[in-house]
Amino acid sequence: MIGFDLTEEQANYQKKARTFAEKEMKPYADELDRRQGTAFDWGIVRRFARANLLGLNVPKEYGGLGVDLLTAALVAEELGAACLGISEAAGGTWLATLCLTLVGNEDQKKRYLPLVCGEQGNLAGLAVTEAEAGSDIGGIRTKVVRKVDHYVLNGAKAFITNAGLSRFYIVFATTDPQKRQAGLNAFIVDGDASGLTLGAVDDKMGLRAAQTGELLFENVEVPLENLLGTENTGFLIAMQTLDMSRPCLGAGAVGAAKAAFETALAYARERIVCGRPIIENQAISFMLADMATEIDAARLLTWRACWLVDQGLDSTKASSMSKIFATEMAERVCSRAIQILGGQGYTRKWPVEKYYRDVKASQIYEGTNQIQRMIISSML
Repeated sequence: MIGFDLTEEQANYQKKARTFAEKEMKPYADELDRRQGTAFDWGIVRRFARANLLGLNVPKEYGGLGVDLLTAALVAEELGAACLGISEAAGGTWLATLCLTLVGNEDQKKRYLPLVCGEQGNLAGLAVTEAEAGSDIGGIRTKVVRKVDHYVLNGAKAFITNAGLSRFYIVFATTDPQKRQAGLNAFIVDGDASGLTLGAVDDKMGLRAAQTGELLFENVEVPLENLLGTENTGFLIAMQTLDMSRPCLGAGAVGAAKAAFETALAYARERIVCGRPIIENQAISFMLADMATEIDAARLLTWRACWLVDQGLDSTKASSMSKIFATEMAERVCSRAIQILGGQGYTRKWPVEKYYRDVKASQIYEGTNQIQRMIISSML
């Protein structure tokens, strides 16, 4: 018997996340979107820390909330409805802690997971992408060399969320670029490690409240004990992490779409043209009907993918499906919202243009939607 009722705990987290988003994120979303490039707002990080949202998926024994993936998706949707850009500070941290929770040993978890939890509230980041290695993770050129008692990293990473802000990063590097996936390794690298510097900070179309940029590695020494998993298993670690994270990415896009839809619906009820609200025009009401339907469909796809993960079942295909459908649905819904608002929707007076700019990125990161289609088709 399939049921769609949330548990009491899940419903409580959803309600708390909605309240947090409304009070602690939404009032700052427009300001932070406009002022990117001046200074990162640590105030929002402190708000996340007080709610322990940075430790959302960290097991309770290390100071986190230890929620299951479906609960995390419920939270991600509510935060995404307030501001996907602000959510990215938490989302980047969730990626790193998810990876560490999945494959880290007990010593690594004890040393690093508590750093993001509770009032400590540090950020973390996952450093995979490079200028010539995004979807093609086998193209990574950041080089690692093993010495007697440490590893040495040299190279550069691009488009890294929380670059220059994180207490630690999960960094992927290769022993030999010719080996491609077979030579990849994952390491925990302290944010203040000697030789690790922040390169250019990206000036982005959307997600402007989040800091994204380059990480430069020049003879960065990493202790042997900071290798994640075993040598040359980095590719599997990355794929396992992304399989589990993509449904939450989709859930955030659902949240932004929901916010755009609600804005368009309210406007359509109030905007008078030819003596009646425009929602009474079939062209507008059918657009809204399609938007509502697609949002529900995307939400259910993300829930199914999360449920498979939580049950320990194979979720790869479902995760990719949820990412594709939710993120592309979000772009369509946000575009229609702009259309319903007409000229007003194209101005910054209304938030729908920001929703559109923010959701576009979700089709690109954590594996482009074209890569997701390759994954799905290979499993058919």
